[in-house]
Amino acid sequence: MKTIVTGGAGFIGSHLVERLIKEGFKVIVLDNLSTSRLENLKDVINSKNLYFYKVDVSKLDKIKKYFKNIDYVFHLASLADIVPSITEPFKYYQSNVSGTVSVLEASRLNKIKKFIYAASSSCYGIPKVYPTPEDAEISPQYPYAFTKYIGELFVFFWAKVYKLPVISLRLFNVYGPRARTTGTYGAVFGVFLAQKLKGLPYTVVGDGNQKRDFIYVSDVVEVFIKAAKSNIKNEVFNVGTGEPKSINELVSLLGGRKIYIPKRPAEPDCTWADIRKIKKMLGWSPKVSFKEGVKLMLENIDYFKDAPVWTKKNIKRITKDWFKYLK
Repeated sequence: MKTIVTGGAGFIGSHLVERLIKEGFKVIVLDNLSTSRLENLKDVINSKNLYFYKVDVSKLDKIKKYFKNIDYVFHLASLADIVPSITEPFKYYQSNVSGTVSVLEASRLNKIKKFIYAASSSCYGIPKVYPTPEDAEISPQYPYAFTKYIGELFVFFWAKVYKLPVISLRLFNVYGPRARTTGTYGAVFGVFLAQKLKGLPYTVVGDGNQKRDFIYVSDVVEVFIKAAKSNIKNEVFNVGTGEPKSINELVSLLGGRKIYIPKRPAEPDCTWADIRKIKKMLGWSPKVSFKEGVKLMLENIDYFKDAPVWTKKNIKRITKDWFKYLK
């Protein structure tokens, strides 16, 4: 079978591509390499079943030719870092909304069998219900979350009007080897592991008691493939473990010193996925424990040797607009 993975040279995308190649799929990767790395595909780049094209997926006229005779489309291409979305909202709209509409339209025109969208649990904002179910109130707090949710709305509109079979996966806090190391201040694992390599203290936001529903990337890849192969369509699923862990617990597992930086507005004290729906309908459950996942991250820590190193001082500088707009 033939698949397309947009953003296939990124963090989650590259792991998905590897798994699809291993299962015998022919995989077309569409990626503009703006925040991803071709190096992420080094283990499969020479496979006869991999076709890589450097292209901006928001340009429909540039991508629609690749969608002929495609079975599944996995749409992961997006700008994912939260902090820069506050100062560059239009850039995020172009990537996360226009890009999604373009990929949807290319899929519709070529009558693909299933469209799987990488949505974000950040659409829930600061949840009022824990664990948070799929029908919880939607309340995005910053442009990244807003654009990802608008993308999801387009996905289901295309399903309604054009009968395109879709599934939207609201990913919680995904971590694993190749986690983003862009030049922006972003995901906690990238920040902490770069600090650990330099012997610096971990910059813990607030008191560190806030919890996140961390889920290991291989479990996420399993969901994408299960969703595509299933007979289920036009559904949204939370993808997490249902067992949130505190930042202090993460620091304890990583080992090392920590310092505290001010708590940020518009951030939830807890993300906690209600995964009863996905367990029941897709028969999926996470397999990798948090302790095991952190150990795997430490085994792959060299990946972060070139990642930007964040200190209390430069974090304060880079997040000043966060406090300005989201207070």
